[in-house]
Amino acid sequence: MRITFEPTQGLFHLQNKQMSYVIQLINSAYPAHVYWGRPIRSGQLASILQFQERCSFSPNPVPEDRSISFDTLPQEYPAYGTSDYREPAYQVALRDGSTISELIYDKHRIYEGKPVLEGLPATYAERDDEAETLELELVDSVIGLRVILAYTIFEQHAALTRSVRFVNEGSGDLKLLRALSMSVDYPHSNFDLLQLSGSWVRERHIERRPLAPGKLTVESRRGSSSHQHNPFVALLSKDANEDHGDVYGFSLVYSGNFAAHAEVEPYGSARVSMGINPFDFGWLLEPGQHFQTPEAVMVYSNAGLGDMSRTYHKLYRTRLCRGEFRDRTRPVLVNNWEATYFQFNADKIESIASAGKELGIELFVLDDGWFGKRDSDNSSLGDWVVDKAKLPGGLEDLVSRVKGMGLEFGLWFEPEMVSPDSDLYRKHPDWCLHVPNRRRTEGRQQLILDFSRADVCVAITNMIRDILSSAPITYVKWDMNRNMTEIGSAALPPERQRETAHRYMLGLYSVLEKLTTEFPHILFESCSGGGGRFDPGMLYYMPQTWTSDNTDAISRLKIQYGTSIVYPVSTMGAHVSAVPNHQVHRETSLEMRGNVAMSGNFGYELDLTRFTDEEKEIVKKQIADYKHIRPLIQFGDMYRLLSPFEGNETAWMIVSEDKTQAMVAYFRVLAEPNAPLKTLRLKGLNPSFDYQIAGLQGAYPGDHLLYAGLPVSGLHGDFQSKIWLLEHKPL
Repeated sequence: MRITFEPTQGLFHLQNKQMSYVIQLINSAYPAHVYWGRPIRSGQLASILQFQERCSFSPNPVPEDRSISFDTLPQEYPAYGTSDYREPAYQVALRDGSTISELIYDKHRIYEGKPVLEGLPATYAERDDEAETLELELVDSVIGLRVILAYTIFEQHAALTRSVRFVNEGSGDLKLLRALSMSVDYPHSNFDLLQLSGSWVRERHIERRPLAPGKLTVESRRGSSSHQHNPFVALLSKDANEDHGDVYGFSLVYSGNFAAHAEVEPYGSARVSMGINPFDFGWLLEPGQHFQTPEAVMVYSNAGLGDMSRTYHKLYRTRLCRGEFRDRTRPVLVNNWEATYFQFNADKIESIASAGKELGIELFVLDDGWFGKRDSDNSSLGDWVVDKAKLPGGLEDLVSRVKGMGLEFGLWFEPEMVSPDSDLYRKHPDWCLHVPNRRRTEGRQQLILDFSRADVCVAITNMIRDILSSAPITYVKWDMNRNMTEIGSAALPPERQRETAHRYMLGLYSVLEKLTTEFPHILFESCSGGGGRFDPGMLYYMPQTWTSDNTDAISRLKIQYGTSIVYPVSTMGAHVSAVPNHQVHRETSLEMRGNVAMSGNFGYELDLTRFTDEEKEIVKKQIADYKHIRPLIQFGDMYRLLSPFEGNETAWMIVSEDKTQAMVAYFRVLAEPNAPLKTLRLKGLNPSFDYQIAGLQGAYPGDHLLYAGLPVSGLHGDFQSKIWLLEHKPL
């Protein structure tokens, strides 16, 4: 790993063993993108870019060299208005109403390590020798704007991070209208775009489509990263699949409004840009002030989607997630939500916990309904005091009962919300997001607290701190069950109202930083109606996310498969729930539900006291089996074998880093009459190893399993699944 600068030709070369990224200063002034892909040597980098004078409709900013046109130059951080007509990376409004800016290279700095982003989540380096950083400083001397482009390349990952810092060094106010985190141009557009889209209970479905002239945009305007679109896109070469072809991934470490653009211009080049959504965004920069964009994580693979995914998995698992639970296995839990909803008391909770203890459960999680007068979803959010009608002995008594059985205790919160029917709202009606003289649109009969306000953040932090300090709680499920409307703040002046949504995220991140730091022994899990905020920003504070409110095993095949494109198994909450399923009303076997949920942080979300003796034995075995392979599941390398988006079957496998263990999971949705024989070719194993397969006789050579495959047989009926456990035992 190293970053080099060749001053004669103005070339910056960022490289490690997996990739090269090259920038060139054109005319000693304009940073241009030269190359990103497989590692290359530095010999003739200056010959890669081609220049040609175009027609008068592509103006020439450098009169003495008419082959330079911003309309075709692959700029690293382009502006609009000075002859680049493509998607700009930033835009600034001046007091005179103009929006023209032009950035010129001023200086640069190269150093070991990776800087912390002020107030924002980001990947990190534990040691300076793990990463190296380039900062390119560009200036617009006319308006006094300095823009610092930060690039960090990791030694052990085919990953590059980018972020941008704006500094007002002038004497007048500037207003940022657009401040994206990255932009990169490609010399051609022969790519497909892959995105992860869907809706509530149908999150992160894979969509792939070809680039075409014009612009494709994947975005959220909902105040969160959203169920509808994940803050991730990838460009794939036309021949790219799981195991072959060039793939370029773009992931934004942010939990709010985002936009990712892929634009093809008339000369056939493609531009990808990503960052905070410019829609309804503005940021006033007074003299001496600065603005920091979120981080974009860019991953390159020359070996298909699977290799790209494993790069993201390892990077996010080890250098984005933090805290005591980053490298610890996660407990098997039971959550009472689908068992009781709001209708429970201390004795009912104790009975579920007791049944869980008998089965091998390690953690009980008390979900919504334990506070205020919360008997339905129409009241009490914001009143974080125990409901003594349900829990007459208080939280301390219930936790003591559960802990006395040998189980840990977890608790659900929705701290960002307030019910109009609550003491908090009656006391502070201005504490929610709202616009004067406009109705306050409710979702799930609740409003959103204004986390752009410091006083609101302090008050909520204190409330949650008091609860977490009142009893030995070791798990928190942090929920958020609606999107933003009437986005305005009573604490901001008119000229800063369009800052509200981003300031909300900064406030939320500050609260999470305080609470996760103060309670390092608590495992925090994020949730937003399931997967509505499954993004890298939340993973920085909470190492796992409730993957979806849809717990149906068949639906989860697509949801978990799509989620794995970017996010590691260790970040996915996956539970067995009751049938008929509460979301889609489908009936599947306990074995099928367990096998799907085992490919995540395993747990149950049903009334354990209703199990028959036969079901209890099945669950005991599921839990025991999961505990045996838990380190493998949560920290191994994932390989996708068969896609649920392409057929009736799904398969994936997880392989230990040393390739001595593996779990293979196969799922078939519908039975086929007179079906052909099935063989599953495995991935990721050591071809020189011999593997014992639980339940099968003899040793199976790794090359046999990789190239000939593993027979699939003995499955009858719809909704069938099978798991194989492989182990290599050296002599």
